Amino acid sequence: LKDQFDNLDKHTQWGIDFLEKYAKFVKERIEIEQNYAKQLRNLVKKYCPKRSPKDEEPRFTSCIAFFNILNELNDYAGQREVVAEEMGHRVYGELMRYSHDLKTERKMHLQEGRKAQQYLDMCWKQMDNSKKKFERECREAEKAQQSYERLDNDTNATKADVEKAKQQLNLRTHMADENKNEYAAQLQNFNGEQHKHYYIVIPQIYKQLQEMDERRTIKLSECYKGFADSERKVIPIISKCLEGMILAAKSVDEHRDSQLVIDCFKSGFEPPGDFPFEDYSQNIYRTISDGTISTPKQEGMRIDSKTTVGKAKGKLWLFGKKPKPQSPPLTPTSLYTSSTPNGSQYPIFSIEPVHYCMSDIKTGKPRIPSFRSLKRGDFYLQGPALEDFSHLPPEQRRKKLQQRIDELNRELQKETDQKDALIKMKDVYEKNPQMGDPGSLQPKLTETMSNMDRLRMEIHKNEAWLSEVEGKVAARSDRRHSSDINHLVTQGRESPEGSYTDDANQEVRGPPQQHAHPNEFDDEFEDDDPLPAIGHCKAIYPFDGHNEGTLAMKEGEILYVIEEDKGDGWTRARRHNGEEGYVPTSYIDVTLEKNSKGA
Repeated sequence: LKDQFDNLDKHTQWGIDFLEKYAKFVKERIEIEQNYAKQLRNLVKKYCPKRSPKDEEPRFTSCIAFFNILNELNDYAGQREVVAEEMGHRVYGELMRYSHDLKTERKMHLQEGRKAQQYLDMCWKQMDNSKKKFERECREAEKAQQSYERLDNDTNATKADVEKAKQQLNLRTHMADENKNEYAAQLQNFNGEQHKHYYIVIPQIYKQLQEMDERRTIKLSECYKGFADSERKVIPIISKCLEGMILAAKSVDEHRDSQLVIDCFKSGFEPPGDFPFEDYSQNIYRTISDGTISTPKQEGMRIDSKTTVGKAKGKLWLFGKKPKPQSPPLTPTSLYTSSTPNGSQYPIFSIEPVHYCMSDIKTGKPRIPSFRSLKRGDFYLQGPALEDFSHLPPEQRRKKLQQRIDELNRELQKETDQKDALIKMKDVYEKNPQMGDPGSLQPKLTETMSNMDRLRMEIHKNEAWLSEVEGKVAARSDRRHSSDINHLVTQGRESPEGSYTDDANQEVRGPPQQHAHPNEFDDEFEDDDPLPAIGHCKAIYPFDGHNEGTLAMKEGEILYVIEEDKGDGWTRARRHNGEEGYVPTSYIDVTLEKNSKGA
């Protein structure tokens, strides 16, 4: 039984060690959760955008979705922290407290068992001592009896010796009887204590140790469940975080992002026009051969330059004097039939110069507004370049101005609400002077009215700029629409003249109308006196100048300024050779002559 008590001592110690081992496991798991949450938060912080101005806020759906995912991930990290906190409070903390209580209880039960064992050992020693004393006295009594019997049978022994031996025998016999009684009593007491020890005390101690160990097992089971419950409690919230990430992924709209890019970079400028056809075959004489008809050359007659669509490459006569060569009209194309060997006949058309064939397009000549129609003398500044966004393309400038107007309207509404509140408060003070002095609100009311007037002026100024930009964008749209109409004229069947028509009877044309609208095109573009230079400019960046009406320039090139920027981002310039055109204001460094401004 003593060995079993030692085994139980070892088993209960192992149980406590296992409990502390599991507590250490939970502690390391908590550290992992805390580090994981911390790393997730650092990751979110690293990739989360810093607070930026309103204009720089992300607008693309892919960016917004990513930021929503970061927010959900941040919430997910918070749930990992909740898991760590729940495990630390419900599992690890409880395990450490219970381990301390378990050690105390185990120590108490073991001490009780050791005390009971020590008491039993003490009883056994007392019983063993009385037994040994009784045995010794019995031996002494036997020796006294033998001595007495020897003297009693000895005839030579005196009576006194016999009496003395008899008295000694009686004494030893009496002491043996007393030790016998004492031994019996000790034996009975030991047997009773031993029965009590093995049937009452020790079983009770073992039962307490058993209950203690079972409670330890139950506590481990509860901690296992709490360990899982700590994770399960946050699963619904984590599921919502994951659903939020999925919704963020579904919110990505590629078409909307593309439209945002288009709106962001849409400039409003017209695309470059078509390159004109340059005909170098005007002076080639065609010979007459079988099956073909050519137009005979008429002396003294040349093709009018107004019947040609193209112009000389690099010569922008829109801004200067246009040459007026005299050219006679060509004879109309004749239609005849030719016979084939089998007797069939088919029509044959002559091939005329392209510039002559396309002359019918002149009847639908688009009216291109002249840049010189702008008044030169009424130039005025509409505000600093950065204030009116004149450095931006028209479309972007319109958007910026509209945004500013909306912001100013919101500020004006706030000031209006504040004014109404001040007026109401002033009326209350006038009716109830004890609540406050009405005159104390007058400075604030005056300041609010001043702010409202300032905001109205700003709104009016920006609306004027916006109207100007919208007017220019509309004008460009009209020109583009007119150009599209002219291109549509060329659809249909191709006639011998190079134009297209739907009527087969009109394939034979007459001579071109040279004198139709003789001065309409020249009035818009011709100006006898060239514009005077009001300054000079230096090209900061190179400019290709592919669009019609623009002027190509190289970096560092010096040009004359003949018209300042009217607020649309373009400045009119002239080269030393007289070539004129428009260049971007942001590409040049302008220096104006004070005495020539507004000339």
